[in-house]
Amino acid sequence: MNIIQINNCSKSYGAQKVLDSINLGIQKGEFITLLGASGCGKSTLLNLIGGFENFDYGEIVIDGEKFDKCCKTKDCVKIFQEYALIEWKSALENVMFALLAKGLDKKTAKSKAQEYLKLTHLYGFENRYPRHLSGGQKQRVSLARALSVQPKILLLDEPFSALDNFTRNSLQEELLKIATKLGATFVFVTHDIEEAIYLGSRVIILSPIHKNIIADIAINIDKNDRNSLEFLNLKREIAHLLKSHRFSLEYVI
Repeated sequence: MNIIQINNCSKSYGAQKVLDSINLGIQKGEFITLLGASGCGKSTLLNLIGGFENFDYGEIVIDGEKFDKCCKTKDCVKIFQEYALIEWKSALENVMFALLAKGLDKKTAKSKAQEYLKLTHLYGFENRYPRHLSGGQKQRVSLARALSVQPKILLLDEPFSALDNFTRNSLQEELLKIATKLGATFVFVTHDIEEAIYLGSRVIILSPIHKNIIADIAINIDKNDRNSLEFLNLKREIAHLLKSHRFSLEYVI
């Protein structure tokens, strides 16, 4: 049974159609990457799953619960590109904030926050404030905070796009290890083909022309070597697919 099932879901902003009859099933524990050119609706789809926006038609089922306009579920947590940390709280206090809001007592919240800061390799940085952390460290705090409440589904909207290549690759590797260890379901929006392949067990490609899913690609290659012929060929194949669907309504896969 899928933990997320999207059935004929559509979304418009006024007269502008953003998503048109989306159908997608995601199994528990999968790491799904949503890929596509600007305007294809990938961030909108993420927001519909998380209940941050209403949809016009169709149905979304989250862990067996059906929604026909808005997903009012507590099973999802979203991580944003801009970190969304509280500037006057330390790394530890930022993670504790989410746990205290869930009703944990201060002692338990502190213990759990320390556990997840260690998981995201922030041991020794607990008492630093956001202004004293690098971009990668801030994103690790954001990730620790999201993971600490143990969501069934984690939604990530281009969280690494503002980081340098070395930091981004490092965080991608750590995120995969965490995903494997925790067994949660991840839905990750990106515009980067290499990132989509490296992280995803499946890459879902959306078209800004058709406003729909044009490809659902299972990633079965060895991802340890990003410069392997297998990896590079898949990058080229996806790049061609994206380019073909970006401008032409005539193209059919």
